[in-house]
This record gives sequence, structure tokens and C-alpha cells, in this order.
Amino acid sequence: MSDPDDLKNRLRALVDADQPALIAISEAIHADPETAWQEHRASARLQNELAIRGFDVVPAYLGLETAFLATAGSGPVRIGVCAEYDALPDLGHACGHNLISAIAVGVGTALAGVADELGITVEVYGTPAEEGGGGKIELLERGAFAGLDLAVMAHPGPVDVAEARPFAVAHSHVRYDGKGAHAGAYPEQGVNANDAFVIAQVAMGLLRQQLPHTVRVHGIQTVGGQAPNAIPQSTEGRWYIRAATLTELAGVEEKVNRCFEAGALASGAALTITPESKPYSEFRNDERALGFYRANAEALGRVFDTSGAGRMNQASTDMGNVSQVVPAIHPYVGVNSLPATNHQPEFAGACVGPDAERALRDASVALAQTVVDVVMA
Repeated sequence: MSDPDDLKNRLRALVDADQPALIAISEAIHADPETAWQEHRASARLQNELAIRGFDVVPAYLGLETAFLATAGSGPVRIGVCAEYDALPDLGHACGHNLISAIAVGVGTALAGVADELGITVEVYGTPAEEGGGGKIELLERGAFAGLDLAVMAHPGPVDVAEARPFAVAHSHVRYDGKGAHAGAYPEQGVNANDAFVIAQVAMGLLRQQLPHTVRVHGIQTVGGQAPNAIPQSTEGRWYIRAATLTELAGVEEKVNRCFEAGALASGAALTITPESKPYSEFRNDERALGFYRANAEALGRVFDTSGAGRMNQASTDMGNVSQVVPAIHPYVGVNSLPATNHQPEFAGACVGPDAERALRDASVALAQTVVDVVMA
């Protein structure tokens, strides 16, 4: 069997040789952002890149139009590498999914180069709609990821943090339907759907006093009415509820929904709550693989945050659902963006350039080397 250190050195060399192409992938996706379920160009670009590199590619994987599966090697140990490539509305790649995509290609390509020696099959999963939509959950329910020996990915953040500790989260679309009327001449004939949202948000504000520190409740009103002199007939919003676990989430969601019901009761508007995806789960880290990743990243000169600035590891992800089914890690690689943090325009700017390129290289190397450790240690 090959020497692990030799394999790890070769993996580093493979990623380094691939770096110009990986940067080009990242920059191209960054410059052409597509939101959840609409990532047609990003998905096609990644599929083409992996096909050129010798992977067998299945487009529209399991019936999801912008998902794919790319496979190389034929060994008994199955390694999954997850790519995300959806952007945020109006913010572009302010969560760095362009880097996640390029890292997945880098890890997958490097591992494919030593797959026969390691006895592995490399499976790169193109997973749409992480930013609300739960693409990985949809894939899971259709049979993806089953039987993997390890699933890996790395996510950009302002600083390096090894352990993923995300909240479970429920995503809901909320709508109130009332009755329109002239606000000046015939207000008594209206049922104000906007008032329903105001009452619900006041109720949620009061509820927060009784919520544990592990809970987050936040959202936006996307439709508030059409004209100031018309009683709003219908209003809409999108709301997230986060909690430490799916179990805690279920209890909190019931309380928050009662706040929405209060808005309907007081205003007379009709309430409709529609889940936008299945709930995202908390994350279960594979501690053995995580220890290997930490050591490999530190050997590359990465420094893990101890200041508390690295809270991005608490952000919700549908990779948590994958981690409940197969061993998984989801470390965060810093792009040196502080004071800018994820989901800010300035963070999108930090996801290209020298620091982002170093993060892309180091995460690709460290994840690939971690697979060697998991398989051979």
C-alpha cells in the first residue's frame, strides 16, 4: 500500500497544479450568480469541468434539474464531496458558494488521481438550493448519499472554524388575505392584511423574552400592500425559525405560529403558512475525520479562530440532514474578510481575490488529505 505521507504530498501537488483552473471556476460562478433552483449555468459549468477531468456525470440527478452526480474510481470506500452553487437574491455570492463549488472540483479531481491506490470511489454531488429550498434534503429523500463512508465540503467564512454547529431551521412562507377598500372613503369595509403582520410581529417580539438563547426567529415581509390609500387586501412574508435541534425547533415553531394566528384573529384576515422546504437539521460531526482535517489544515498554516468571531459555523445548512445519515464534516475556511461577514455585500467581494484563492487551495488540499487519513489511518 502507498505511503500516506507520499499520497498527501501528491494530493497537494495535484491541487496546486489545478489552482489556475479552480480559480477560473470560482470567478466565473461568482460573476454570474443564480438563485436557488435556478442555477442552470453554474451546474452546467461544473458538470462540464468534471466531465473534462474524466468523471462520469449524471445531469438532472434524481429528477432535480440543477443537481448532478459525477463519479470517478471504482473502489469499495465511497467518498462524497458536496458542491453548492446557489446565490442570494440581490447579494450575489455573499456566502461564497462560488468557492464551495471550486473546492468540490479541486477535492474531487485530486482524489480521483489517487482513487485506485486508495481504493475509493469519488462522488461529487451537485446540490442546488442550499440558501432556502433544501436541495440536499430533496436528494436524500430520493436516495442520494446512501451508503457513503464519508461526506465532505468546506464553506467560506470570515475566519477558520473546524466544527460545524449549525441551528436546525424551518423556512415558511406566510400569507394573510383580507379585503381591500378605499382607506379614506370606505375604511370600515376593509380587512387590513397588513395589520395582521404588524400584530404577529409584536407578538413575536414579546415571545422572545420566553425563548431560550438557542433560538432565532427572523423574517421579512415581501408584500405589504399596493398603495397607501388602499387597505391592503393581501400581504406575504418569509420567516425562519432556528433552534439547537429539530426537537426544540418543533416546539418553538408551534409558539411562533400562534403569533401569526394572533394576527389573523385580531385583524380578521385569513392566514396561510406554507413550508418552503423540509426543516434543516442540526449537524452531527464525524469527530475522527474532523480531527484529521484540523491537523491537515494547521499543517498548511491555517489558524483556527479562538476569539469568537467565527460564528458562521452556527449558520443553518441542509448538509446537517446529510450528516444525520452518513459520516460528515463541514469545516469553515476563512477568507480574511472581517469586519465583513457572510450575507453582506462586502463578503461577496471577499470571495474573490488572493485571500479567497488561498482558502480555495488550502481547503481543497486539507479535505483531500483528510480522506487519506480516514481511509488509511
